[in-house]
Amino acid sequence: MTTPTVSAKDRVLLAAIGDEDTITGLLLAGIGNVDNKQKKNFLVVDSKTQVSTIEAAFQDFTERKDIAILLINQHLAEKIRPTVDRYEQAFPALLEIPSKDHPYDPSKDSILKRVQKLFGDT
Repeated sequence: MTTPTVSAKDRVLLAAIGDEDTITGLLLAGIGNVDNKQKKNFLVVDSKTQVSTIEAAFQDFTERKDIAILLINQHLAEKIRPTVDRYEQAFPALLEIPSKDHPYDPSKDSILKRVQKLFGDT
């Protein structure tokens, strides 16, 4: 028995891990999805959210075959930086984004660091 291959056309969703303001904006833009098993494609993180919950959502979203892009607030990616740095798959693509209270810092973006290393811009 062979396992079915997943093509890029099967990856139709964005997923997001972010603070309440970021997720609210993304949901208003239309990225929200709840499948027939009640699995959401987003995680709202607040001050009470455990780091293990963020890591579990990251693992879940990166293993799902219907997600094309995973957006994560950069300040939350910092909380799980070792996990983010180990992620090397092409799909879902991982993008670190700023939040209202935490501006984007290119020096902390692991994907940007890899691209700079690839082009010799380190």
